[in-house]
Amino acid sequence: MTAYAHGERLQLVSLLRQVGPDAPTLCAGWDARDLVGHLLARERRPDSGIGLLIRPLAGWSERVRRGYAEQDWDVLLELLAAPPWWSPVSNPLTDELANTMELFLHHEDVRRAQPEWQPRDLPVELNELLWRRLSMLTTVSMRRLPVRVTLAAPDYGERTVGSGPHVRLTGPPGELLVFASGRQEAARLATEGPTESVRALREARFAV
Repeated sequence: MTAYAHGERLQLVSLLRQVGPDAPTLCAGWDARDLVGHLLARERRPDSGIGLLIRPLAGWSERVRRGYAEQDWDVLLELLAAPPWWSPVSNPLTDELANTMELFLHHEDVRRAQPEWQPRDLPVELNELLWRRLSMLTTVSMRRLPVRVTLAAPDYGERTVGSGPHVRLTGPPGELLVFASGRQEAARLATEGPTESVRALREARFAV
């Protein structure tokens, strides 16, 4: 596994041990146990992902996720810390591409739901990687917004998507990624633009 995906995984597991299975997360309706169930189903039961694509099968995906979530907490964390080598998303060839953003965001889902959290000071190389992932994500997540958004990460670049009144968001790649993934209220960014447009952007449901 590559350094950053694996590092986010281990940091997430460490945090989960500290906060426990009932800790809140930014994922609506999910506590920490639910979130771990999702991650384990994603990498150990790829068949469960079909419910994300075919709505009538969503119940199947949820049953698989709950099946993991209901296991002993320590067992869940051991499974999360050591993904199977055969996993389509967690093997050495796919880990960086498939998991760096996924694990970064879910790590932040737990961190930012805790009292008095603070943004992390991330390594330059990880910021560069998150910026590349952000560029890919916004192509999908922000393509139908009612505003034109410029995402500006000093020292890393700028990207503009959408159409309509212009809003500019400025901050580190990680904060922009948190925002663009649909976690707008949890991101700490500087915003510029018409008040109504900024409000519409913060309340928008992104296609993620």
